[in-house]
Amino acid sequence: MFFARLFASRRARLAVAAAVPLVTLSAITAVTLPPAAAAPGCSVSYSAPSTWDGGFTANVAVTNLGDAIDGWTLTWSFGAGQQVKQAWNAEASQSGAQVTARNVSYNATIPTGGKVEFGFNGSTSGTSNPNPTEFTLNGTLCTGDVGPTTTTTTTTTTGNPPAGNLPSSFRWSSSGALISPKPDSAHPNVYSVKDPSVVYYNGKYHVFASVYTTGYNIMYTSFTDWSQAASAPHHYLDRTAVGGGYKAAPHVFYFAPQRLWYLVYQTGSNASYSTTADISNPSSWSAPKNFYANGMPQIIRDNIGNGYWVDFWMVCDTAKCYLFSSDDNGHLYRSETTLAQFPNGFTNTVIALQDSNKNRLFEASNVYKVAGRNQWMLIVEAIGSDGRRWFRTWTASSITGPWSPLAAEESNPFARSNNVTLPGGQWTRDFSHGEMIRAGVDQTMEINPCQLRFLYQGINPSAGGDYNKLPWKLGLLTQTNSTC
Repeated sequence: MFFARLFASRRARLAVAAAVPLVTLSAITAVTLPPAAAAPGCSVSYSAPSTWDGGFTANVAVTNLGDAIDGWTLTWSFGAGQQVKQAWNAEASQSGAQVTARNVSYNATIPTGGKVEFGFNGSTSGTSNPNPTEFTLNGTLCTGDVGPTTTTTTTTTTGNPPAGNLPSSFRWSSSGALISPKPDSAHPNVYSVKDPSVVYYNGKYHVFASVYTTGYNIMYTSFTDWSQAASAPHHYLDRTAVGGGYKAAPHVFYFAPQRLWYLVYQTGSNASYSTTADISNPSSWSAPKNFYANGMPQIIRDNIGNGYWVDFWMVCDTAKCYLFSSDDNGHLYRSETTLAQFPNGFTNTVIALQDSNKNRLFEASNVYKVAGRNQWMLIVEAIGSDGRRWFRTWTASSITGPWSPLAAEESNPFARSNNVTLPGGQWTRDFSHGEMIRAGVDQTMEINPCQLRFLYQGINPSAGGDYNKLPWKLGLLTQTNSTC
C-alpha cells in the first residue's frame, strides 16, 4: 500500500541521517523602511596567560563595534578537547566543543565602541591548548569589522488592519509544479525538492528547501515572480559554511532585534541554525550552531517511541521565542526562551498538542500570527486514511494555546485533495510539508487572513520506491474562499 511504503520509508530516511507581490491588505498598505543604523560588528581578544599540566587560565575581551547591546552571548568552539571549569564576569556553559558565555547582571550592556572582559579556568586533555579562531557575539561573527548596514523592508497598514476572519473551511486552487530538482556539476543527481520555507523581501521571493542528492541538504533560490521560479538557479548550501552532512527542513526568518536572518534546520540529533546579514547571498550563511546545548530534551526522549525528532519551527511574540518540533509519533513539542536570550536558553519543553493516532499529528508544524486579530494559527501535516499527506489547522489566542480545531478533519481539511482544484491537471494528490507566504519577514510570522497562499511539496500520484528518491516538487496554493 502507498501508506505503508511512505510511512516506512520516512523512518528509513531519517534513520540514515500566479505572481504574488507583497501581500495585499484590505486596508491601504505602505512599505516602511526603518532608518539606517549601524550594522552589527565585534572583535575579540583571547589569551591564555597561565598554563599548567592539565589546565589553564584564559582572558577574553569583547569589543562591540556595532549598535549598543543590552544582553550578550559569546560563543566559540575549542579545537583540542579543552573544557571550561570556572568562569568569572560571565556565565559559561559547554556542549561538546562549543562554549557559550553570557553576561551577568552587572555587565549586560556594551555601548558602541565599549568593551567587556571576563575569564575562566579550563582543563586540557594533553599539552595542546590552541586558542579558538572564531567567535560569535549575539549571532554575529566577530571579524573586527562592521558588516554591511542592512535595512529591512516591512509591510504595515496605514488604515485599518485586515478585517477578514479565517474561514471555518478552506478552498484552494493549486499551480502546477513550480520548482523541480535541478542538478549541477557538483550534484549530478538531485531527486527531490521539498520542505520549503519562503519570504518575500526586497522585491524577491527567497525560497529555501531540502534536496536529496547523495544525502539531505538545503538549497536556495530566488526570483521576482512565480513565473520565473522554474528557471531560477539553485544554490546548494553544502558548498558554503553550512557544510555537508545531514541538513533538512529549513525555516527562514529575520530576527529584528539582532538585524540578522536565521535559517533553522534539522541535523538529525538537534535543532540547528545559521545566520547572515544578507539573505540574497547564499555563501554568507554561518556555520551551524545548535539550539539545545544538551541535545534532545528528556520529555521528547520519553514520548518519541519509534519516531524521529523533526521539523523545527520558530515563532516569537513580544516577550518570548518558541521552538516547535514533531516526533512522527503523535506529539507536537514546544520549547521557549526570552527575546533577549535568543538564540540561547531554550528550555521548558512541553507537549503542546498530541493525538493518540500518530498519523493525525505527524510532522511539519507551522505557527502564525493572524494580522489584525488576537489570534494564532497552527498547521500540522497528517497522513490520511488513504495514505496521502494533508494538513490540519487549529487556532488559539496565544502561542501557548490552548488550540481549538478549525479545519482539522479529512472531511473539512486545511488542505487535502478534496478541497484543492488543480486547473493544470492532477500532478499531485499529496499536500505535504510547506509554508505560508507571510505578510512580513520577521520573527512574529504574521500572515494576512485576506489573502492566503501556501507553498507546499507535491508528488506524482503514481510515484513509488525509496522515499529518499521520490520526486517531490513545489507548488503554490491560493485560497479561493477568502472572507474579506
